[in-house]
Amino acid sequence: MKTPELRPAAPYFSSGPCTKRPGWSPEIYADAPVGRSHRAAIGKARLKEVLDRSRAILGLPDDYRIAIVPASDTGAVEMAMWSLLGERPVDLLAWESFGAGWVTDAVKQLRLDDARVLEAPYGEIVDFAKVDFDHDVVFTWNGTTSGVRVPNGDAIPADRKGLTICDATSAVFAMDMPWDKLDVVTWSWQKVLGGEAAHGMLVLSPRAVERLENHTPAWPLPKIFRLTKGGKINEGIFKGETINTPSMIAVEDQIDALRWAESIGGLPGLIGRADANTRAIADWVATSDWAAFLAADPATRSNTSVCLSIVDDWFSGLDASAQAAVPKRIATLLEDEGVALDINGYRDAPPGLRIWCGGTVETSDVEALLPWLDWAWQKVRAEAS
Repeated sequence: MKTPELRPAAPYFSSGPCTKRPGWSPEIYADAPVGRSHRAAIGKARLKEVLDRSRAILGLPDDYRIAIVPASDTGAVEMAMWSLLGERPVDLLAWESFGAGWVTDAVKQLRLDDARVLEAPYGEIVDFAKVDFDHDVVFTWNGTTSGVRVPNGDAIPADRKGLTICDATSAVFAMDMPWDKLDVVTWSWQKVLGGEAAHGMLVLSPRAVERLENHTPAWPLPKIFRLTKGGKINEGIFKGETINTPSMIAVEDQIDALRWAESIGGLPGLIGRADANTRAIADWVATSDWAAFLAADPATRSNTSVCLSIVDDWFSGLDASAQAAVPKRIATLLEDEGVALDINGYRDAPPGLRIWCGGTVETSDVEALLPWLDWAWQKVRAEAS
């Protein structure tokens, strides 16, 4: 196949940390309050700006609390699980590696006796009709490593007795979230807005706050997980008084990303960009003789972490080790050409490719990438001949 002439202007398709917004440069840090305490007036103002802009863009209900917490999305999910679980039975939903990780933590670390695990294979989603929402429920909204998302919140009852604890790190700022159906939502800066890593976000509904104030876990809580003080919610955490010291450079970067999001139309603008990127891939897949979506059902197909399978008789005839080598080789060829970086599928997922399509990616770059995928595939096939 002839080498394509057009190349993506930004070859960054990693699913985390994700690419910066268009036009980003280190100059955004010029006024960052480095060398200042995050407890100084300027530090508090910057942290509060992150909270206020995030709340406004996402349309959080007025009575929901939002906080910046340690250790990225992982820290936020662990904080919620360790602080809230144990009062009632829990349903743990998993259809990809990160959801499986929360299952492991609940069953093997917290050792919850009343834990029920509902699983689905990569590319599919758990049957929500089988979930008991009188239990607490822990799940990912969007499976970053499988390309599968929850289509909507219709299956979650408004009169549920349990809490819904949702890891939404690759969904928030790219999908409509039914906040009234979610009691805990977590994400990290490094995903949809292309921010810096190490900081997490935690949103709590009034029902989650009530649980915090009336439930004492059976296990000790490390300092970085403690959301209450004297049996009451620690309101300072939800006003930007972080539990540990944040990076003011990372905070400045997140403010820049949020301001950019506002400039393109806020949440509708971000969703529109992600949808356009995914639609470009869908149009290409529709004519491809070797690539398909890992998520076969369009209703549950992610518009951020787009996962592709290889559907070809030659590929199907390879053993597992040889199959795993094919997308790795494709990713290497494209990286060597400076066309696409970090697009090999996740290590625990079926062999395939993973292309980030969140709002910081330009559709023109996705469109420029697609002929290169065909080029790399044909090159790998030729090498095997």
